[in-house]
Amino acid sequence: MYLSVELSYYPLKESYKDPIRNLIKKLASSTLEVHSNRMSTQIFGEYDEVMKVLGDAMKWSFETYGKAVFVAKFMEGDRRPK
Repeated sequence: MYLSVELSYYPLKESYKDPIRNLIKKLASSTLEVHSNRMSTQIFGEYDEVMKVLGDAMKWSFETYGKAVFVAKFMEGDRRPK
């Protein structure tokens, strides 16, 4: 099953830009299709792979930068813009 995700990441620290950039780099280094803009990051791929990559990235974020808020919208199917 294909999954589309819109993810927003809010590190709870004053210097938030580097954690955001590094999380996007971590997501982009996976086999998933990743597109980021000023408001969120869109992630596309097979369900199991998307969930594994997101779980690993969130754990890495908490271990590396501490407290943060993740907001995600999960949509079944291929919702990539045409």
